[in-house]
Amino acid sequence: MSYNIFNGDCLKVLPTLDDESVDLTLTSPPYCIGKAYDVHTTIEGFLEINEPIIKEVYKKTKAGGSICWQVGHHVNKGEIIPLDFIVYEAFKRLCPDAKLRNRIVWHFEHGANCRNRFSGRHETILWFTKGDNYYFDLDSVRVKQKYPGKKYYQGNKKGEYSCNPLGKNPGDLWVIPNVKANHVEKTGHPCQFPIALAQRLVKSLSPNGGIVLDPFMGAGTTGAAAIMEGREFLGMELSESYFKIAKKRLVSAQNGTLQYREIDRPVFDPKKAGAVGRNPVIDEV
Repeated sequence: MSYNIFNGDCLKVLPTLDDESVDLTLTSPPYCIGKAYDVHTTIEGFLEINEPIIKEVYKKTKAGGSICWQVGHHVNKGEIIPLDFIVYEAFKRLCPDAKLRNRIVWHFEHGANCRNRFSGRHETILWFTKGDNYYFDLDSVRVKQKYPGKKYYQGNKKGEYSCNPLGKNPGDLWVIPNVKANHVEKTGHPCQFPIALAQRLVKSLSPNGGIVLDPFMGAGTTGAAAIMEGREFLGMELSESYFKIAKKRLVSAQNGTLQYREIDRPVFDPKKAGAVGRNPVIDEV
């Protein structure tokens, strides 16, 4: 599938797009946590960046289209501020008819280790729709049943399978490894999210051949997932270095050579791999 990407301020590009032309926006804005790509490091700065873009993105979204805003949290003098709370309030204030359908929790096993609180191991995706008659393809993202052979043991359906043969609803807690140093998708971007996360949203929330938008393109993960799943992609990225990374990945996605971690691949188990550290006292006994 084709893509159209811009190295520049998304607020200069978004107004040039046709209103109600985008099927799905999937993005992860700067978190105001002091990363190299963060312009501000305060909640006020976060809103200053996000609010005008939220308004523009909503104008460009089709009736029945979806918007997914993926965020983490902000820490101020040791206090956690959940950014999804801030994003929800902004959407309801700026786009009153936007409907929150899910608050998806993305859980991962690795990250920064904290000493004065429990280590954060999740981020959230707020899924909004424009109107009540929205696109949602659950069958495309069903997962394996826990008990695939389970049957009804009584009643009119006795003997029939009690679960959907296509698989079960994945729910709103998604366990997907984050992109760290040894991850096959790792690039020079410090906070990219995995293709598997984007794929599930692209497949379920946009039609085949639909248009997917990411105004904070970063390393191009949303675009790569969109291309791999047969969607058109529009992306903007302010940083020239990240733009170059994204462009390279999109070319690889288009020609089928992009390396990525499939969503159903088991999480690495060091015990099974024989890489676990040995306790010398126990081993000597």
